[in-house]
Order: sequence, then C-alpha cells, then structure tokens
Amino acid sequence: MAIKKHLVVSSLLGASFAALGQNSFIVEDLKVEGLQRVALGAALTHIPINVGDNVDEYTISKTIKSLYRSGHFDNIKALRDGNNVVFKVTERPTISFIEFDGNKDIKDEQLNQSLDQQNIRQGEPLDKTVIDNIEKGLTEFFHSIGKYNAKVDISITKLPRNRVKLKLKFDEGDAASIRQINLVGNELFSNEELLQLAESQQDLPWWQFMGSDRYQKQTIEGDLEKIRSFYLDRGYLRFNIDSTQVSVSPERESVYVTANLTEGVKYKVKGFDFIGDLLGREDLIKSVIPLRAGELYNGSVVTSSEEFIKSYLARFGYANAEVRTIPQIDDENQEVQLTLSVNPGKRVYVRRIIVGGNQSTADEVLRREMTQLEGAWLSNQSLERSKLQIQRLPYMEKVDFNVVPVPGVDDQVDVDFTVKEQSAGSFNAGLAYGSYLGLQFNIGVTESNFLGTGNQIGFNINTSRGSERVSVSYTDPYFTPDGVSQGSSIFYSNYDASKFSLIDYKSKSYGLGTNIGFPIDAVNRINFGVRWIQEELSDIAEYEQTRVLRETFLDQDNPDAGFDFTKYELSAGWSRVTVNRGLFPTAGSRQTLNLTATTPNSDLKYFKLNYDSRFYWPISNDHRWVFSTRAALGYGNGYGSTNGYDQVLPFQEYFRITEMELRGFDRNTILPRAIARIPQSIPGTPLPDGSTTGNIGGSSEFDVLVPQGRIGGNAKAVAGMELIVPTPFLDEENTSSVRTSFFVDAANVWDTEFNVDRYQNLAADERAKLDDYSDPMRFRVSTGLSLQWISPMGPMLISFAYPLQKEEDDDTKTISFNISNSF
Repeated sequence: MAIKKHLVVSSLLGASFAALGQNSFIVEDLKVEGLQRVALGAALTHIPINVGDNVDEYTISKTIKSLYRSGHFDNIKALRDGNNVVFKVTERPTISFIEFDGNKDIKDEQLNQSLDQQNIRQGEPLDKTVIDNIEKGLTEFFHSIGKYNAKVDISITKLPRNRVKLKLKFDEGDAASIRQINLVGNELFSNEELLQLAESQQDLPWWQFMGSDRYQKQTIEGDLEKIRSFYLDRGYLRFNIDSTQVSVSPERESVYVTANLTEGVKYKVKGFDFIGDLLGREDLIKSVIPLRAGELYNGSVVTSSEEFIKSYLARFGYANAEVRTIPQIDDENQEVQLTLSVNPGKRVYVRRIIVGGNQSTADEVLRREMTQLEGAWLSNQSLERSKLQIQRLPYMEKVDFNVVPVPGVDDQVDVDFTVKEQSAGSFNAGLAYGSYLGLQFNIGVTESNFLGTGNQIGFNINTSRGSERVSVSYTDPYFTPDGVSQGSSIFYSNYDASKFSLIDYKSKSYGLGTNIGFPIDAVNRINFGVRWIQEELSDIAEYEQTRVLRETFLDQDNPDAGFDFTKYELSAGWSRVTVNRGLFPTAGSRQTLNLTATTPNSDLKYFKLNYDSRFYWPISNDHRWVFSTRAALGYGNGYGSTNGYDQVLPFQEYFRITEMELRGFDRNTILPRAIARIPQSIPGTPLPDGSTTGNIGGSSEFDVLVPQGRIGGNAKAVAGMELIVPTPFLDEENTSSVRTSFFVDAANVWDTEFNVDRYQNLAADERAKLDDYSDPMRFRVSTGLSLQWISPMGPMLISFAYPLQKEEDDDTKTISFNISNSF
C-alpha cells in the first residue's frame, strides 16, 4: 500500500518563508485560518510569538515546528500580510471509525490495543506518518507466527466534516509448517530425547490431525530455553546455544530450524556463601534453600533458591529485594563456587488499600478478611492470604490485587484489590427424575450476602410427595470483630416416610436452635450448638428395627397412639478449609467433623458422629485439569436406658443417601429394608365332622418374614473420585463458572445393631428372604459425567450416570437435573 504523506516541508521552509521576506519586523496581529475542530485558543497555545514581538525567518520556522508537534495539523503555511502573520493550516482528519477485516490470529482487542499505543483511536486526529510503521509491525507479527504470505492493507476513506474511516484488511494466508528441526553439536543426548521437551512439532503426517507443526517464533524460543534448562539442570554449566537459523522455503510454506549447541561437561557445586544483608537470618536461609555442596550444579535449584530468598524477605516488607547468583567456575576441576548476593533494599510499607469491583458487598466485609493492613509493612504472604480468604467467600468469583508504588516515595505502596462478585441470592428449584420416585421438586430462598453485609439469611420451603419443610435461618460470620460467628434457626417439618421408599411412619416436628463458632487459625474453626426439638411420630408399623422404640414408649392402654418426644441436642464440630475459592475450587481441601448428642433429660438418648472431606489436586499448572476425592463417614447409636430398655439410635435418625452422594441411584434405594416378623398359628386337631378343635398359637420358629420399605442404618460410608476436565468449546474466562467432570461414586448404609443370627431358628425359605444388613461391604458403585454451571439464573447441574455395582431390588436412574434461579 502506498499512503501519500502530506508533509510539504519544501513549501513550509521555502516558499512560505520567501513570502515573509528576509527582514525582521514587529508583529501587529496573528491569524490562524483553516481551523475546524481545533479551537483558536488551543492553536495559539502552540504559537510561541505574541503581538509586538520582533520576528524573522528563524522565529517563524520554530513556530511552524511547534504547531506540527501539537499533532493537530497535516499542513501548515505561514504568510506575511503587511506586519500581520497569517498561519494557514489544514487540520488532520478525525478518525470516525476503525474497521478490521480478515484477521484471525490477532483479535480485534489486540489490534485496538496496539493502535491505541500509537495514538490511533476513534475520535482522535489521524497521524498518517505512523501508518507505514503499523503495516510493518503487523507484517512482522505474522512472520513471527509462520504466516510469511500474510498481507496487510490499510485504507483511508474520507468522510464529510473532515472525518475518515480507517480500514485494516488482512490476508493472512496459511501458516508455514516446521519441516525439520535440526540440533547440531549434541552428542550426550539424542535429537529425539531433546525434541521431546519441545512444544513445537515437525513434519507431522496427515493422520495426526490433532497435533500442530505450525511455526511460531515465540514457541521455538521457548523450546530452546527448555533445552537450555534441561542441560543446566544436569550440571552442564557451560552449555550454550551458539546460534539459531530459520530458513524459509521458496514457496514460504515450510520452515527449517537449525540450532547449534555446545554441551560442555558436568560441574559440581564446590560450595556456596552469601554476601549482602540477610537481616541476621543467614543460618535459617542456608538450612532451608535446596543448594548443597558436593552435588551436581542444577539451574532450577539455583533459581528456586533465589526465589525463596526473595519471597522470604518479602514477608518482612522487603518487597524489592534483589538476589543474584555469582558463579566462580573452576574449569580444571569442573567445580563452581556460588555466591548469592542479597540486597534487601528498603522496607516497603502499605500506605493505602483500595477495594474495587464490589457492587453489592460492603468494603468492610472484604477488609475484615485481609491480613495485610494499612500502615504495616508489605508482606507477600499476607497479600496472598488476604486474596485467598476473600476468594473463599461464596459470593466472590475472582479476586486480584496489584501493588502500585507511591509516586516520589521509594518505601511506600498502595495495594489495589479488584473483585468480581457472583450471585449470592437465589431462588432454588430442584428437579429430578427417577424410575421409582418419578418427578421431585423443591423450592427455597437464600441470600449469602444479605444487603452486602456478608451475613447469610435463608427462608426455605421444600416440598415433594410426602414432605413439607419450612425453615428460617440467619448467620453472622463476624458476630465479633475477631471472627466469632453466631447463627440461629427455626424450622417446621411434616414428613411421610412411606412416600420415599421408606417404611410406613409419619413425623411432625418443629424446633429452634443457635450455634457459635470460634476461629483457631486461618483455616481451622470449632463450632458449638444447641437445639430444642419437639417431635411427634405416628402410624408406625411394627418392624424388627422399630421394636425397641415401640416397646420403650408404648402406651398399653392406647397402643395405636403416636409418640411425642422432647429432645435437647448439643453439638460440637471442627472444620478445616484450605480450598483456593468458595465455589468450584481447584486446590486445597474441606474437612468437617461433627458430634451431635441429646442430653440425658431428653426423651430419646442418642449420639451421631459425622465426618466429611473433599480434596482437590491440580494436575495441570493452569488448574483446568483437577483430580478430586471425597469421603463421608457416619455412625450413631443410643446410650443409657429408658423404662428398662437399652437405647439405640431411633430409626427416624438413621442415615440416608442423597442423589448427589450416589448418582445413578434413586434416593434411599440402597438402604437396609425394614423386616416385619409375622407369627403364624397352627390349626387344631380335626374332628369327625370335619371341624377342628380350634387354632393354637404356634412357635416362633414358624414366623414369616416380610421385607418392607427401606429404613436406613446407623452407619454410613460414601466415597467418590472425580476428574475435572476443561469444558469443550468454552473460553478460559468462563472456567470459573462452568465445571465438567467424570466421576465414580460409591456408598453403603448398614445397621451395626442388626443381628442375622436372631433368625437362625426360622425355616430356610424364610431366612433366604434376609440380607445381612450389618455388612459394611455392600457398596453400590456408579460412574458418569457431570456438568455444573453457575449461570446468571443460578446454579445448574446435570448428571448422566450408570450403575457399575448394584443389587437386584435397587432402583436406578440415568439422568438427574437441578436448576436454581437467581433474583
């Protein structure tokens, strides 16, 4: 492309000056003609002469150059009219619109950023002198990514009112492929071994269509650095890449890369010492860094030692510490003495912490999570911990910080925290389908960041076939300034167990409770709680597992009456949270251990112990591939005696299994079944007329067993593994709100109090109806795919599961779906 440059220097410095004449004169008036967008006052600020000044050719020349430097004008002429000076100007056109066409490898955002750096932006005057530089820079960029046939054409279209449209048209062409990478000079390691380190690939056959042998300059440079690190990490201190040549085929479709190497020999570390100021911690640092005398030199170890010292000093406010390793090489003995030069610099203090991006969350809520304080010295450890603790809040999607030096001061900085919030309030609607339970639905309202205070409030109504539950809760995580939390709740429940594949009984309960939590450190907490519960059980069928409760509380005068219980529950718990964010963590763990027990003055005396854990291990550096495990264990039982009967865990408190704990199975379908034991009568002696003398009671060995609905057990074990993978066709910006994973789930619930030997006197066909519900190894297992999305409407979850291990009477389901709508 050829763009004419309207810089008529000859007319400015020749004809214009001739018009002024060679003699100096006193200026009586100044005029600027041709102004359109630029105000007269703005133009005059760039004219260094005033009325009454004595001017000559040199003065006018300087004035013209000053006007050009303003960036407003394409052409300037200076004329003399008597003792008046007239500047005739042509303003630069204003960029009305910038259009890109045909660009693929370089995005519009990158182009706009590049143009902006050269003051080419919409609404600004166009400096045509930089157009050639832009073309050249873009062409060089395409060459660096292997597109040697790329063309860039920049056209300028004039528009009314001295405006222009700037259009950048790209013909990128095909990228050149790497035909061959040649390494010359390597004898200790083969080309194949070294090129396995490289990201760049060469001359791939057509069937390896998933790979790429495209040439990119930056990738090649990175690959050569990997080879350099490979040698340095194995002691080859004198290794060097002497030269690199890149040759392009005549048709510009293939590239040949040649690197000339000098391997050298291995060197050992003779010893290492320090110079500079280590703040009196030399012995500690020396014992911690991985450098060791007598071992082979290792470049990675040296680098990590330098980074450790910098990071360690930064804990104490020395944010700009400089650490440099000086090698003293003994080629004769193939040894190297390392000297680590340490300059901590000045201790840096935080002048101000600025929080931005929080639209609904109050600053105070975020600041109370920070361990880095204003006025204290800058600590990288405190900054990272502050970021982590804010990111663990469930209503925070992303947290970043930036350290900004205070202008004119070398020992103060400001810290800018930028947060991105995510939905904290939701209207939850759950939907699932199972082969036995059919369609299920629940609804609820929660707000984890009530009015931006960080407090949690909830009003939930969960309804399904046979269940109604209403609850109201409120939790203040900072009931006191030092992080003591306090919460309260009240609930009402009406439950018909027979509607959920469970035994026949109905439960109606209501209660209220409160809890308080104390932080032990940044990741550990302990919690204590108390609840009062009033419970009514009715329509309880007679089963083996309900026998103890019925016999303990049965009203002999009214055996069909229900049971009323008053319970006072005390709870104590421990939690440890080290995950890197509240939702969709990719590293760290969550662990909880809780003990709940009723007091001795309660009608029912029992305890329940629960342990839950989930661990995340990132597989890739970008945390897009993550391996996760989870486990849940539970055990409960009764204590003491009531009315002469030893207490056991009441059946309504038995452990159950949710759909999310064991995907692919219906709720409760793997629980132990209730056993109804029905006594049988024996006919009397036959009489001659065919009648009998009457029935007489039979022995218990003739009892009939009838397995009924599921009841649960007093022990529970759940385990699972997940491989979290990048979601296909999803850009990196949305990875924090969408998660795809492959899973394996396993679970079992059993009853340690169930004794199958109690039924040994029964007939064999009756014993065959029994399963050993005390067996802890009757696990069910499933596998499948799960997709989770924190959408603008709220969390959505869909799972596809297939049972790997099941029993004959288990009910399964393939798909489950859950959706929440935010408000």
